[in-house]
Amino acid sequence: MSDVVVTIDKLSYGGAGFGRVEGKACFVPFAAPGDRARIRVTADKRSYIEGELIELLEPSLFRVVPPCPVFGICGGCNWQHLAYPAQLAEKEEIIAELLWRIARVEREHILPIVPAPEPFAYRSRIQLKVSYIAGAVHIGFFRTKSHCIVDIPVTCAIVQPEINKIIAELCQLLNNSPEPDKISQVDVSSGDDGKTIVIIHYKGSSPAQLSAYLLEHRDTLADGMFIQSGSKPSLIKVFGIENLSYRIADNELPGISAARLSFSKGGFSQVNYRQNRHLIELVRSWAELTGKEKVLDLYCGNGNFSIPLAGCAKRVVGLEGYEPSIIDAKRNGELNNLTNAVFHRADAALELKKRVAAGEDYDVVVLDPPRSGAAEVVNQIHALKPKSILYVSCDPATLARDIGILKKHNFEVVKCRPLDMFPQTYHIESVTLLRPA
Repeated sequence: MSDVVVTIDKLSYGGAGFGRVEGKACFVPFAAPGDRARIRVTADKRSYIEGELIELLEPSLFRVVPPCPVFGICGGCNWQHLAYPAQLAEKEEIIAELLWRIARVEREHILPIVPAPEPFAYRSRIQLKVSYIAGAVHIGFFRTKSHCIVDIPVTCAIVQPEINKIIAELCQLLNNSPEPDKISQVDVSSGDDGKTIVIIHYKGSSPAQLSAYLLEHRDTLADGMFIQSGSKPSLIKVFGIENLSYRIADNELPGISAARLSFSKGGFSQVNYRQNRHLIELVRSWAELTGKEKVLDLYCGNGNFSIPLAGCAKRVVGLEGYEPSIIDAKRNGELNNLTNAVFHRADAALELKKRVAAGEDYDVVVLDPPRSGAAEVVNQIHALKPKSILYVSCDPATLARDIGILKKHNFEVVKCRPLDMFPQTYHIESVTLLRPA
């Protein structure tokens, strides 16, 4: 296709630079606001075009040298070429624009973004793709829009040091394993104390043989090792610990007592522990709990919000559909000596219907749904008669859609604050407070 010249005005949700060519929207990956660039048109649609950056005619003032040598090839990061203050500014504008365009939330309700204390070396969880080609193991991430693996060059710039130590050992370890061609993925997670768990995804027929091999090398590996052969319930323990944890120190967050929260192997946790503390503090402060409130925590996971909020509330009920996370939440309640928090495994939408039918009400509803949002759930929340809704989101587009639903039920946005949970990427975490109009 033909080459054209475009000036990049801003970044879009999805990571690409945005400009216009003869009035048509143009999206260019790895561009920066202020770039004037020659691009090759890779897709020419009815309402927009996509392009590949060929030549920077006038580079943006916001450009920096990416620290990762495979940035732009590896699909793990989108914005390492952009100075961190510029990343923050773009994210703030992206969420403000989406919330206005989809849900008509005025810009004045969007508060300044919370920067990450560490723009690099923050990820506590990583999924590495593995392939075996011409007698050698390759470990890394998929190349953008492909299933070709880009090898990690010794270390990954955005993961914690404990995980990078394991990555450095994995290639040789797997290369010498009994069936290196039967390993498709390796999951590595770490707690905030440096403990690590590794899960190896294996599609062969001899997990016992692989387990024996890994056991021989336990001294150079993680603190816990598992093999996943099939679905998650099929995890086979090789050795070591089964849970990781993160803590909230006493007086670290205003109004929240010291707590330690754990999650089991393969379980969910926020990937940025330091930003997660800011997230918890924001939810707690905006909930304005006095000790008399009933709180419903939807998609509660391991109790990430329920446990800290329980110390400030009369009662907390947590709902979660994934059974291992509910087991974690119950254990965390016991470990932190809570008597006013209960957790149930249940589909949020179905359980909400039952509680509405039973005439239950709650003062505060907290929800932290997956990226797909919670359209069916938010269509029912009004029936619980909450005084406050705290919506924690990792996708501003589905957040905006769900806010639109809540507005139809006479709730209004009081304020929304984005947090940079995922530096060097376009992903945006946020907390939105809604109250009855």
